Amino acid sequence: MQQQVEYETARARAEAKYGFIVHAAVYLVVMTTLVIIDLLTSPGHIWFVWPLAGWGLAVVLHGAGVFLVGERHSMIDALTEREMRRTGAGGNDRPV
Repeated sequence: MQQQVEYETARARAEAKYGFIVHAAVYLVVMTTLVIIDLLTSPGHIWFVWPLAGWGLAVVLHGAGVFLVGERHSMIDALTEREMRRTGAGGNDRPV
C-alpha cells in the first residue's frame, strides 16, 4: 500500500516536471517565432518584448511551483495522514 502511494507521488512529481518542460519548450518556439516576425515586419518598432516578459514570468512561476514549492505536497500529505489518524479514517482510532 505504501509503495503504491510512493509511486503515485513520484508519478505526480514527474508529470509536473514534464509539464514544465513542455511549457518552456512551447514558450521558446513561440517567442523565437515572434522575434523573427517582429524583426522582419517592423524593425523600427520592437514589440516582442511584451509577450516575452509576460509569458516569461508565467514560465518562471510555473518552474518555481514545480521545482521550489513542489515539495509542499509532502507537507500536505503528512497533514492529511495526521488528520486521518485523528478522525479514525485511517484505520487507526488512536488520536494523535
